[in-house]
Amino acid sequence: MSACVPTRATDPSDPHRASHLHPPHSPPPAPPRRFRIASADVSASIAVFLIALPLSLGIALATGAPLQAGLVAAAVGGIVAGRLGGCPLQVSGPAAGLTVVTADLIHRYGWRTTCAITVLAGVVQLGLGCLRVARTALAVSPAIVHGMLAGIGITIAVAQLHIVLGGTPQSSVLDNLRALPAQLARVQPAAVSVSALTLALLFLWPRIPGRAGLLLRRIPAALVAVAGATTTASLTGLVLPKVDLPSWSSHALAGLPEGPALGLVAAVLTTTLVCSVQSLLGAVAVDKLAAGRPDLLAGGPGSGRGARVGRSDLDRELLGQGAANIVSGALGGLPVAGVAVRSSANVQAGAVSRNSTMLHGVLVVIAALLMVPVLEFIPLASLAALVMAVGIQMVSLHHIRTVTRHREVLVYAVTTLGVVVFGVLEGVTLGIAVAVGVSLHRLTRTRITHHERDGVHHVHVRGQLTFLAVPRLSRALHLVPQGADAVVELDGSFMDHAAYESLQDWQKTHTAQGGSVELTGRSPGTSIAEPSGAADCRCRPWTAWRNHQCELPRPAAASTPTWSAVSDTGTLGAAGAATAAVSPGPSGASGASGMSGASGASGSSGENGGPDEAGRPGRPGGSGEMGDSSGPTGSSGPGGPGTSRGPAGSSGPLAPAGSGGHELARGISAFQRNTAPIVRGELARLAREGQQPAQLFLTCADSRVVTSMITSSGPGDLFVVRNVGNLVPLPGEESGDDSVAAAIEYAVDVLKVRSITVCGHSGCGAMQALLDSEPGGARTPLKRWLRHGLPSLERMADDSRAWAKLAGRASADAVEQLCLTNVVQQLEHLRSHDSVARALRDGELELHGMYFHVGEAQAYLLTEVSSEGVFDRVTDADGLRSPV
Repeated sequence: MSACVPTRATDPSDPHRASHLHPPHSPPPAPPRRFRIASADVSASIAVFLIALPLSLGIALATGAPLQAGLVAAAVGGIVAGRLGGCPLQVSGPAAGLTVVTADLIHRYGWRTTCAITVLAGVVQLGLGCLRVARTALAVSPAIVHGMLAGIGITIAVAQLHIVLGGTPQSSVLDNLRALPAQLARVQPAAVSVSALTLALLFLWPRIPGRAGLLLRRIPAALVAVAGATTTASLTGLVLPKVDLPSWSSHALAGLPEGPALGLVAAVLTTTLVCSVQSLLGAVAVDKLAAGRPDLLAGGPGSGRGARVGRSDLDRELLGQGAANIVSGALGGLPVAGVAVRSSANVQAGAVSRNSTMLHGVLVVIAALLMVPVLEFIPLASLAALVMAVGIQMVSLHHIRTVTRHREVLVYAVTTLGVVVFGVLEGVTLGIAVAVGVSLHRLTRTRITHHERDGVHHVHVRGQLTFLAVPRLSRALHLVPQGADAVVELDGSFMDHAAYESLQDWQKTHTAQGGSVELTGRSPGTSIAEPSGAADCRCRPWTAWRNHQCELPRPAAASTPTWSAVSDTGTLGAAGAATAAVSPGPSGASGASGMSGASGASGSSGENGGPDEAGRPGRPGGSGEMGDSSGPTGSSGPGGPGTSRGPAGSSGPLAPAGSGGHELARGISAFQRNTAPIVRGELARLAREGQQPAQLFLTCADSRVVTSMITSSGPGDLFVVRNVGNLVPLPGEESGDDSVAAAIEYAVDVLKVRSITVCGHSGCGAMQALLDSEPGGARTPLKRWLRHGLPSLERMADDSRAWAKLAGRASADAVEQLCLTNVVQQLEHLRSHDSVARALRDGELELHGMYFHVGEAQAYLLTEVSSEGVFDRVTDADGLRSPV
């Protein structure tokens, strides 16, 4: 029966039935949408509200504004910015980064004009959002942003220290420092004791150990600190200044701005800059936090309908922040910006949409209207201690180490001191000026050296080659005698037109006089003319991987074996690069072999032969893009890497200069010349501090699985264990081979890794060998090792178990199904190891399953363990799935 033919007659005269009719060949009308708030959003909003309430009062106290202004900003930031902003999970409100700016405005212009400045700053933000320039703010150097926040933090901490000691802060940092000795002479014990109790609870609460600590730490430390200090002060009868919330009927709203026009313009621009930069950087940080939440990703487990949270729309976020500042300023509230502490708490508490942010704003409104009698019990010293702690934490040691490692500590220091001594706008301006100066210095700092070795003149240019370096370049080039052999090495990534012409003119003149010139560089863009045969090489070290099978022209016949050494400058010796290709035998097979042929049988898994995996036509006898090659029958050749095969296909006793051994020397040479200078500093740090990897990565020895490439990791990131078939022997079944168990124990107990990933891959020769294995026969080392994979084979053959599967499609064949099943089985083997089981019980370790499809260059992560598990595709927006 056709799907378009109704199965029963309908009476068109029936009004009830006619109301439900819809045009044929069209989907039924969607049911009316109901507004629902997920339970995760409700719980997250409560957690954020409990953090925002004391912080909002404390920030208002630190600025000298009416305390109700902090509650107004928190409510407006949650409701308006939460509804209109482009980052659904970012929580906005009064921010500590705006404290110094707002306090200075109140001191200069008064509260009503400060509210008007906030409104005007919101209008400017709306204009910037309409111009779609939000991402331009991210061009500001992180050293300037971190320096600005550090300067603001120092200013906050010094000012609040006076309130902690029982006094009153001055208008500037220098005045506060000068008044500090006198304040220490008249300390009020009651204020100090309440502040000390607040700080103790604030720092000790998150460190409560054991299971009780896991439960208690769900209560925000800021709330516990203020509540504990308030309760103690009330029970002991301490006489202290407390929160005074006047009636809302007397709350001051925004007025017309009064003051010099130039000063008001500077105030508006300063407020706009700080609010915008802090909010946009906060949105980017929230995106990174959300990437670690599998339930926020499309198709993630438990995501539900509409639970996906995409990347932030920064222009919309700027519009939302502008609207919030207009409303907050008009209602007499503090300036609004994205707040890192509340935003991270929102993400970590499980929020799945912007409803959490908006609901937290509603709770602030309810508290401001109904909890005034309770809030007035809070001592001001407790709020001051809370804000002082926030200010101290804004001076981040992690940021200092980062800017030091990137050689931008001068920019950071100047910005920090400028903000502390002169103000936020002046400090940021100084930081930008220093950053520009440092960039120009780096651009013009070019080191040019000349030396002679073995009759060859080497001119080494290290740095960017601009017109400013042309005179020094010319002097170095004219040190090369006429008719001499010269090598010019350009160790930089930029060359302007003046330098290009100068170098090209010298090259033509020197060549015309009988000399030879070889120009080398770190990338094709820095070389004028590459030597013959090297023009096809496009390997870029320490950048995104780009096909390292750089083939040079093959010689017509095999040459006499010649060995050469890698020189101290990283260049090849006498053998030269022209003989670096593998000389093919008559059969055309090179003999290079990957580990996917570990079975020693056909090894064909549907990925070898024909067009290679990059979609290019296969090269007969050449090495495949992923490191495999097939002989005439499509099976991996028996020769090892770099073996030269004669007419009979036999392996010679020595590898000629053009074999894999020389390819290794070329690779080492390229590393020493290009990559080593870039990574030397990081490796030196790792050598000093020792390795501290966060993950143990256990995968197959297949040459096509490049762990650093598929995980975008570098030195010190992964503790890697590789074996044939990515197998994890059960405890007690190692049979003399304890290497895998030893690596697991060392990684978990000594290195304290936080996660272990078992990674299988497509076309695994070990899994093919398991499927092809027959009982009996010789017990070779390979067969003895592969017996640890027999439980995976039994698991797949068990009809009572559902098969592990890939999301979106069925397994291509039995080999792929066994590869997936093997990952799940080896994760079970991992749990049997004592160190792993102990770490899992203590919540210190996560297990992850991964499958890498070589031909598709696609990674899959295990997302579910019930019913054997589902491997879900990882896209550019995905993060790690939940632990298994």
